[in-house]
Amino acid sequence: MKLLSKKNILITGGSRGIGRGIVSSLIEQGANVAFTYSSSASLANEIVKELNSSKNKCKAYQSDASVLVDCEKLVDDVLNDFGSIDVLINNAGITKDNLLMRMSEDDFEKVIKVNLNSVFNMTKACLRHFLKNRNGSIINMSSVVGVKGNAGQSNYAASKSGIIGFSKSIALELGSRNIRCNVIAPGFIVTEMTDKLSGSVTEDWINNIPLKRSGSPVDVANVCIFLASDLSSYITGQVINVDGGLLT
Repeated sequence: MKLLSKKNILITGGSRGIGRGIVSSLIEQGANVAFTYSSSASLANEIVKELNSSKNKCKAYQSDASVLVDCEKLVDDVLNDFGSIDVLINNAGITKDNLLMRMSEDDFEKVIKVNLNSVFNMTKACLRHFLKNRNGSIINMSSVVGVKGNAGQSNYAASKSGIIGFSKSIALELGSRNIRCNVIAPGFIVTEMTDKLSGSVTEDWINNIPLKRSGSPVDVANVCIFLASDLSSYITGQVINVDGGLLT
């Protein structure tokens, strides 16, 4: 039996990069998956066409996780289409990197709004359903940058660090209702975003990784599968680094 058989999972930012890898892996493990995208409708439709089947449902929704009203509507739509939500994965995020002296107020606030506010919004929107069922797993995507910081990414680091504090608080609030909340902190994962980096930057990252290689979206997805499954039923409030030992 597959680990996520009959589970309905909602993930934000599922049309590209790590999110797309997670969506595919969840389907492989038997889950029904609802995922969001911001603007790439054609890409989202391709994923649905590839993964949706009579065995496993896959549906895309255009939604802005940084807006609470949009999140509430999204959750209502997913509940109407899927019947229930067992797992929420908050994955939507952006970067607007710059040194602090050159960073605009708008670039700081935009990253906080998309990366951190979205986690509050989606968790809040799903909360009533989880409380009613007295069950749920919330998986929030942070970053090793949220754990250790990184020059030129003060906005991103602040947002990802905030996710960790938020998640630990939610784990304490909701544990008695059998609702779990955990964090995944990916390290250097190869996606469309890292393809834009120069070879020297990539080499510097890999030289600092004990396993001496970059990670893939599947590496992150495997931890999502574990935290979404019943195998992790006694795990909450934790931060799992998927970084090849970078923070060791």
